[in-house]
Amino acid sequence: MNRLRLGALLALAVAIGVACHAPEASAAAEVHRLNLVLSAVPGSVDGGDFNGLLERYSQYPLGARGLEALKNVTMGWYYQAELRYFVRPNLTVNAGVGQIKSQTKQEFLPGIGKDIQLRGQVLSVPVHAGGTYYFTPYNQGDFQARAFLGGGFLSLVDNKAIFEQVEIATDNASTLGGSQRLEARGDGPGYYTEFGVHMFFAARYSVLLGATYRSAVIRNMSNKGRIMVPKDTPPARVNTLDVSGLGVRMALGIGF
Repeated sequence: MNRLRLGALLALAVAIGVACHAPEASAAAEVHRLNLVLSAVPGSVDGGDFNGLLERYSQYPLGARGLEALKNVTMGWYYQAELRYFVRPNLTVNAGVGQIKSQTKQEFLPGIGKDIQLRGQVLSVPVHAGGTYYFTPYNQGDFQARAFLGGGFLSLVDNKAIFEQVEIATDNASTLGGSQRLEARGDGPGYYTEFGVHMFFAARYSVLLGATYRSAVIRNMSNKGRIMVPKDTPPARVNTLDVSGLGVRMALGIGF
């Protein structure tokens, strides 16, 4: 939440700074046809089967030894770069690429010189294409604000779900099964929707604030490696990775 507050304050500071350094009020807000939009989107991450693996591992071996459970992957940052082109005064076509990252960590010190490190991480690279409809602008001097609504398609590439356990100098009494690693990979399609407000000033820079939702499920992932699980149960696997989520968008636009 501290990062979310910091991001909101930075976006507000950019908006105020641009407004304060804009030319006199007689100037008009600059609305460029082509804009590079750089976004930071903190928000939720569903996790899918990966959270199921973490919960299973928290039960055994962690729970069986009375150790603290791993937290699920529930939040992450979506960093994005997008080109937004006005084909009409109220309609843009958009295309861009980004990265979603979320992780959970845990460390145990079972004795002097002994160390067990656990790390679960989700990575995804969404490539998107879509469009945005802009509503009637609000103008005040050299400031213009326009509400927008949009959406499009996602191609989810280079998706990874990684769980690893690193043990240092453990023995039979302290080990959780030795160093091990599981990595699942796959690609898949998805879609997104967005809404918010785009603020233009008498400068090439603009600010976007809003919310986004993405549906992003990767199925039939390939698994490499292994993670210790209870006896007489199927091996731990990640068949489906779900990086769907709702986020708050804070973005800076650069007009060309």
